[in-house]
Amino acid sequence: MNKKIIAAAALIGAAAGCALYFLTRKNKTPKGKKITINMKSQATSVPGQGVGSAYLEQVALIKENLSDKFEVTENAHIAADITHYHTINLGYFLGKPLATRGGRSVGYVHMLPETVETSLNLPKPAKKIFYAYMIKFYDSMDYLVTVNPYFIGRLEHYGVDRSKVTYIPNYVSSEKFHPLPLEEKMRLRDKYGIPRDKFVAVCAGQLQVRKGFFDFLEIAKQRPDMVFAWAGDFSFGAITDGYKEISKVKENPPENLKLLGMIPRDDMNEIYNLGDVMFLPSFEELFPMTILEAMCAHVPILLRDLEIYHDILFDFYTRESSVDGFISELVKLRDDPAYYEKWVEASKRGNEFYSKEHVVKMWDEFYTKVANGE
Repeated sequence: MNKKIIAAAALIGAAAGCALYFLTRKNKTPKGKKITINMKSQATSVPGQGVGSAYLEQVALIKENLSDKFEVTENAHIAADITHYHTINLGYFLGKPLATRGGRSVGYVHMLPETVETSLNLPKPAKKIFYAYMIKFYDSMDYLVTVNPYFIGRLEHYGVDRSKVTYIPNYVSSEKFHPLPLEEKMRLRDKYGIPRDKFVAVCAGQLQVRKGFFDFLEIAKQRPDMVFAWAGDFSFGAITDGYKEISKVKENPPENLKLLGMIPRDDMNEIYNLGDVMFLPSFEELFPMTILEAMCAHVPILLRDLEIYHDILFDFYTRESSVDGFISELVKLRDDPAYYEKWVEASKRGNEFYSKEHVVKMWDEFYTKVANGE
């Protein structure tokens, strides 16, 4: 072969190698330059998901409070300093090498195989493939964020390096969710067909077995002197776990069980305010946005006693583990004003703990660390 051709080929190869290096290297972001963050999410494509609410709140939090340091885009076709994946879409996984060239990737952990197991009815082969893909997606990220520290150990169990996982809690804007005057609360009860003089337990979430729907139903049957209102529906249609059984209940619910259907997020503050207590008997959770939203409304929180809550909700809520226990707690909240006020104050403390300033500081430190490759 002609020596000139060989030399030219070598020169071209060297130039291509240098170009590839500069395109893919991950240096620190220069001082004074805004750090670009491209948020990637399809969470809002399915209504009624907490993941969608969490996405909207987190993006707004960064845009409104850290715009002097971070430039945020959403689902843009750019190579940003940080590409933050809020959902695990296959297209994101396949496009990641190109999307993250010259930058770093962050994955949000909103679910694990065990949380999907009790949410959707999928064939076993499909579950196996999906679970393997989910963990592969997380493992491919440079950094991961989870809203519950409990999941750091669970990710490690699946072979994900725990050193890449950071805990940052969810956040809810107190401008969107807040207490309303008593007369306004009564007007809302009229709007949703709920008696003004009844003790009302509200729940918000997808209609699923995992969410404790059938315990909620049983308690409503046993306490006709109270009203139980559920805001939410089948976000995933017929593949939802318990779809057929819950659909039968929807056709003929007890008179004191109000199935309100899918409520737009802009109207959810009304739901929390018309209730006397937020009651979520869910068997599996990560960090429900509905709990934070209800805390903003300063209503007591009654939950199932799950280990996963202990390190994030502390003493901000009251807990039980059975239908009888839930009923006893609801009766006490209704009949003992001092006891009720104790849990109102606990809810307020929870709202203050997850303040804007606290969570903004955590995101600022995290994104700065990511941009600098620390």
